Formats: sequence, C-alpha cells, structure tokens
Amino acid sequence: MTENLSPTAALTATGVSIWLDDLSRERINSGGLQKLIAEKNVVGITTNPTIFASALAKGEAYDAQVAELAAVGTGVTDAVFEITTDDVAAACDIFRHVYDTTAGFDGRVSIEVEPGLAHDAAGTCEEAKRLWAKVDRPNAMIKIPATVEGLDAIARTIGEGISVNVTLIFSLERYREVINAYLTGLETARAAGIDLSTIHSVASFFVSRVDSEINTRLEAIGSDEAIALKSKAGIANAQLAYQAFEQAFSTERATTLLAAGANKQRPLWASTGVKDPTLPDTLYVTELAVADVVNTMPEKTLDATFDHAEVTGDAVTGSYAAANAVLDELDALGISYDEVTALLEREGVDKFVVSWNELLDTVTAALESAAITTGSTK
Repeated sequence: MTENLSPTAALTATGVSIWLDDLSRERINSGGLQKLIAEKNVVGITTNPTIFASALAKGEAYDAQVAELAAVGTGVTDAVFEITTDDVAAACDIFRHVYDTTAGFDGRVSIEVEPGLAHDAAGTCEEAKRLWAKVDRPNAMIKIPATVEGLDAIARTIGEGISVNVTLIFSLERYREVINAYLTGLETARAAGIDLSTIHSVASFFVSRVDSEINTRLEAIGSDEAIALKSKAGIANAQLAYQAFEQAFSTERATTLLAAGANKQRPLWASTGVKDPTLPDTLYVTELAVADVVNTMPEKTLDATFDHAEVTGDAVTGSYAAANAVLDELDALGISYDEVTALLEREGVDKFVVSWNELLDTVTAALESAAITTGSTK
C-alpha cells in the first residue's frame, strides 16, 4: 500500500505526525517552511530557547525588529518575548490550514515558558497564559516541563482551556503523572464549561538522551552483555510509554472525558536525532512508528527520513515484553532506571536554563549593536 509513497508519506500513513524541531524567521520568510509542509509531510513545529538563539545569531532576518525594539529602550526579556512570539504567530498562520483540516490535532507550533520557572507552578501558569494571549492563535501550544511542580502547572493550564506540550519526560512514572495532570485539567475545564474538544496536548518523551546516558554506563561496565544492550534503552522506554498511553486512555476516567469531547494526549517522540554516528540516522523514527504519535525531528533527521528511511508500519505495539526485558537486563547489570531518568530530568532543566541565558545574551548583544548603529546615524 505504501510502495509509491515517500518515506515521510509512509510514516504519515502509519499514523505518525511529523513535526519539525526548528524555527527561524528566515525559514518563515523564505517559504522554506511551506516547502517542508508540501514536500516532506511536516505538520507542526516545536521550538526551544536553543533554536531561537541559533536563529537570532544567523543572518539579518531579525535586524529590523531588533532595531525597533532598541529604539524604544525595550529590555532584553521583553525583547525575547516579542521576537519569539512573533515567529510563533507567523508559523501558526502558515500551519493554519493543517490545523483546520486535522480538527486541531496538527498544524501546531509550540513555544516554551521561561525555563527558570520549571520549579514554580504559579509562575509557569502565569507565563503560559501570557504567551497564549500574546500569540493569540488557536494552534499554538505552550511547552511546560514535566517537573514535579510542572505537573500542577500542566493541570491548571489545561484547566484554563490552553493547549499544552508537556516537555522533558524521561521516566514512565513521570509520564503517568503527566497523563493524570492532563485528565485533571480536563475535568477542571469541563466543570468550568469549556469545550473540551478545543483543548489538545502532547507529552514529549525524550529518546536519544536516555541512550546517551545509559550507553556511557554500559561502556564503563564493558562486558559482552553490557555492550549488547547499547542503544536499546531509549526505544524500549518509549515503547513502554506507548503502552502506558494505551492503558491510560482506556480507563473509565479517560473514556468519560473522551465521550464528553476531549482529545487524547498523544505521545510525542522528542530528541530523535541520533547521537551515536554508528547507528542508523533514522533509528528513532522507524523503530517508533505507530499510530497516534508525533515525532518531532531536527532537520537533519527529517532529511534522512525523507531520503532513505525504511518505514514498515507499526513498530511499537507487540514490543512490550521485549522492551521490559531490556530494562530488566539493565537493572541486572546494576544500572538504575530511576537514577538515570531523574538525572536526565535535572540535566534537561539545567540545559534549558543555559540555553535561555544564551538567548538573552544573543538578544542583549543585538540590542546593543542596534542602539549603537541607530545612535551613529542621528
């Protein structure tokens, strides 16, 4: 059935929504984003501070806006807010047709709350509302990290009728808590009379970072058994996350909400670029192909998938016993799943904060440069 389809079209036919993990004003203005939608089956976008910092550091696409902001003395945090929300709103407009034709499941553009708020539930909620109001597009999604404090923020934000991309999920336990937060938010929204069909959410389960950390530990052990388990944990973890998704949305609680118009919170595979160059560059795409998920890819992974991925349909359901066996074998070698996933969550938050500071530094330098240029022309 998929013989004459491109690999990205075959992936779409399997039920995977392909989102791009990248955004820049140059990509928006050049028509490059529209081209990816038309040619490579891209139906959404995810962003983060690293992506925006990289975009701002290249080219001249932001120069005019930076000059305007500098001219009126805009502070760096406000400037970042204006620049990033403008990009997201523009991307939302480009994806609006996709949003309309998929009943809101796709055509989504995600923007993240300030990472420094990761352990501040109230602050996260306020920032989420501010971003949602500023972008002012129904196909936006607000990214909230799945910290302990983030769980409360997720429930409260969903309860306000705001669509959420839950990010930085590493463990199955935390993922189940995220689903619970989503359902709690839906119950709050329903009680407030909000149309549940307008609320969408994805839960971003990080894949390659799990392998990177566990591979280091396996290499340190060095036995044949250990080496044989390299690069298997990330996929196994994600496969079991999909099992948890199937189970959670089959419960009476969930089905009651679905019957009232609610949407399932789809798993999203994040961190799908391969870190180990000895692995197939589409590993975290083809091995996690299954219906009702999103795969957000860096452009390099998207290009590789379009060029040569071998998509053979559902690679996840039916894998649960083997996936559990992988985690059991890791445990037998003394590698603690709980320790690894807790470490990755802490590091993930720390990395986002570092990226946020880099973004602030980039914009500060741009504002200062623009102010000097403007001053020299007066």
